[in-house]
Amino acid sequence: MAPKDLASLAALFADETRATFLLALLDGRAWTAGELARHARVAPSTTSEHLGKLVAGGVLAEERQGRHRYVRLADPGIAHLVEDLAARSEPAVPPAPSGLRAASAGQAMARGRTCYDHLAGRLGIVLTDALTARGLLRQDTGFALTDPGLAWFEELGVPLVPKGRRPVARGCLDWTERRPHLAGLAGAALCRHAMDAGWCVRIGSERAVKVTPEGERELYERLGIEAGALR
Repeated sequence: MAPKDLASLAALFADETRATFLLALLDGRAWTAGELARHARVAPSTTSEHLGKLVAGGVLAEERQGRHRYVRLADPGIAHLVEDLAARSEPAVPPAPSGLRAASAGQAMARGRTCYDHLAGRLGIVLTDALTARGLLRQDTGFALTDPGLAWFEELGVPLVPKGRRPVARGCLDWTERRPHLAGLAGAALCRHAMDAGWCVRIGSERAVKVTPEGERELYERLGIEAGALR
């Protein structure tokens, strides 16, 4: 990549409205321009201008269905970059929440959330630590599943088949925990299974998730995670 290209990419992130869009899109869904405008509290014309720049720069992918225009993060690499920037820009002492509702939402997000297509927050860290403690994941030389780890995913019913250049396992710096959680194909597969099997459910209108009683039982049996660590 040429210096000019790097500067152009960085400039796409250097706007508060565009940053608001990108953080919202970390939930992995496709949003309409109108939804993003309301979320960021900006005019539709302003939203359209910003989305045009993000799509042209390859940060967002665009889909049209009838009259509706949907956008999503272009790929997992962009999601990883957004989460990593969020982690590195988070102040050491976060500002106090503006009210009880904001405090509750912030606590829920810190406890467990999705980061694009994998689990993050304390839940993501607890899962990552449990996989590591059981010898299923190595972190000493970068993130890598061991042979028993690959077999564990097979037994779970979600065999990991490499696709494209996305790694099987990679660390993603968690912006609330300041430690890496599991991402890559393995992180995405575990998150998808947890949601499909009812181990986790979404709460609220953002990315927050919580572990269900069934999920607590399964995670204790499969990884030895105590229920208290998930609450």
